[in-house]
Amino acid sequence: MDSTIRFLHDLVAIDSVNPSLVDGAAGEAAVAAAIADEMRRLGLDVSVEIVAPGRPNVVGVLEGRAAGRALMFCGHTDTVGVTGMDRPFTPTIRDGRLYGRGSQDMKGGLAAMIAAAGIVAERGLARGRLVVAAVVDEEHSSIGADALVTKWHADAAVVTEPTDLAIAVGHKGFEWLQVEVAGIAAHGSRPAEGQDAILRMGRVLARLETLDRALQARAPHELVGAASLHASTVSGGREWSSYPDHATLRMERRTLPGEPQSIGLAELTAIRSELQASDPSLRIDVRQLFSRPAYEIRRNHELPQALAAAVEASGQRSNIAGATFWTDAAILGHAGIPSVLFGPGGAGLHSIDEYVVLADVGVCRDALAELAQRFC
Repeated sequence: MDSTIRFLHDLVAIDSVNPSLVDGAAGEAAVAAAIADEMRRLGLDVSVEIVAPGRPNVVGVLEGRAAGRALMFCGHTDTVGVTGMDRPFTPTIRDGRLYGRGSQDMKGGLAAMIAAAGIVAERGLARGRLVVAAVVDEEHSSIGADALVTKWHADAAVVTEPTDLAIAVGHKGFEWLQVEVAGIAAHGSRPAEGQDAILRMGRVLARLETLDRALQARAPHELVGAASLHASTVSGGREWSSYPDHATLRMERRTLPGEPQSIGLAELTAIRSELQASDPSLRIDVRQLFSRPAYEIRRNHELPQALAAAVEASGQRSNIAGATFWTDAAILGHAGIPSVLFGPGGAGLHSIDEYVVLADVGVCRDALAELAQRFC
């Protein structure tokens, strides 16, 4: 078995489910230890940096023989949960694919970028610096990337999220929002005394459905498509025979490059004002719980152009694209590190049948090694 694929196999076999998503989950400590050991074996200077208890970032550094620019490879070590999966941490190879939780999202990219650093270390880096960062918590709130950019900088970065070997120069952002509607509790037989918070929440949901249709009818962003929103969870009420005195909606608004981080809150506030104007008895609270910005760099920026040349030097056709999902590239980019996404293909991220294409892992590795020599 190729050494890169063997390392990928080992990574997928390690449970690194994010404990912020699943209570009691293993977290990233074990996989971080394996990555640190591999980086040291390859000759990198390794730093293990605790972000939260049991949740370490791992940063490996390779110094060039002369001064030059710094290039960063970055990937996350956490995965989503495994409910419904059969043997999620028993990697299986068939038909040129490796199956298992995290294989595509994103241990395939992690293995490729670390193996690329090994190739560069073996050949020798003529100039500059290569920084290889494996960070925690991207699947929840990215505390790993937030911590990374306070200590480390680079002139450019490649985040090895799965892109089917396309070079993604932009992606969407998101807002998590909450709506609370207050009612009045009363016995179910006494409608004059009660106000049904759940039915009143229905008015909010109807407006949001109309807004979502309008968002998706607009001219899409050329790389990442249309903005959208969806209702994530709804809860309320207490028992069968009582008017519900509360209803809570949690929702997500996916945002486009150029849209404000608080655009979803502004839209919700406008909906509340319209509804209360027609019915002053409505009591609605809206708030933003969390947000991350969209991100985009120019197609003709030096970084995607250099990566495209490296891909083609590795014998593949290059393709500039966008991504619909959010990534740590936005944190790096907004911290002043121009970033793109580039990683292997596969399918099933966040689903019960996840795999990565093994040939793509090798292509990604070779292109990243070539990029380091060209860019630094």
